[in-house]
Amino acid sequence: MSSYIGRRILQGIIVLFLVSFIAFIIFQYLGDPVMTLAGRYATQAQREEVRQSLGLDKPFYVQYFNFLKNAMQGNFGMSYVTRVPVLNLIAERLPASIELAFVAESFAVIMGVSLGVFVSANPKSIMSKFMMTGSLFGVSLPTFLVGILLIYIFSIKLGIMPSSGRGETITILNFWRSGLLTIDGWKHIILPAFTLGMFQMALLFRITRGAMLEVLSAEYIRTAWAKGLRGRMVLFKHALRNALIPVVTMIGLQFGQLIGFAIVTESIFQWPGAGNLLLNSLYESDFPVVATYVIIVALIVVFLNVIVDISYAFLNPKIRYK
Repeated sequence: MSSYIGRRILQGIIVLFLVSFIAFIIFQYLGDPVMTLAGRYATQAQREEVRQSLGLDKPFYVQYFNFLKNAMQGNFGMSYVTRVPVLNLIAERLPASIELAFVAESFAVIMGVSLGVFVSANPKSIMSKFMMTGSLFGVSLPTFLVGILLIYIFSIKLGIMPSSGRGETITILNFWRSGLLTIDGWKHIILPAFTLGMFQMALLFRITRGAMLEVLSAEYIRTAWAKGLRGRMVLFKHALRNALIPVVTMIGLQFGQLIGFAIVTESIFQWPGAGNLLLNSLYESDFPVVATYVIIVALIVVFLNVIVDISYAFLNPKIRYK
């Protein structure tokens, strides 16, 4: 197991290098930050002065080498726009994105897996067919449309939910601002979390249903039924555990995506997360923020994938890593 984890960590490091290189190349075509910083009416001399101060007058490979060297020391540079250390900017916004992703993923996992088990146990019932049809809507409807509909119904028409912001927060350990410890914070997170998690819930529902239908046709499940075991024990203890591998894989991938790329949801609900920061940085060609954000998201995804791979051995004792 330890050698396998070591190989996965090495693969993750290679992936991070590739991601950083690709992000650096893409930035060359995103736009010129000098135009934004120097101003529209700046002279050529003023623009050149700004370019030199940012180190953008150096060749591409020199810029990339300097970026990597500083990043390995934990220094991702200063934001071109705010002149604040990039890590400070992202660290300030990341807790909001992580909490939103956590609530959305929890909702998706609980509802998606539970409904998937129910439908697989009763595949021919009217309720199961209704849920299958509803899952198509969940997969097909775009996120921005769901968010706008929820705001219109619950905020404008009914007036029972706030339409934007994060609400009241409490600072934990002097660096983490959490809205999950206040009632107002929960009121603000419900709509964006449902919007973000609906697609994931529908996807997990269909994956769980498919995996459960395959497992329920296995010989050992028929034996369990023949022995007279209770339905709940057969479904959740014997069948679900062996059907969880594709579900756990999807959960790990989804959670990383929810943290890193909830840009649309955060924009609709004006959620002060890292997604909004990324959107503004792309608009302003603030490369240090964009590159650092991409690398952090890639690091989170790599870490989650290693955790998911390790969990396979606990879900299925037949799986062994050498």
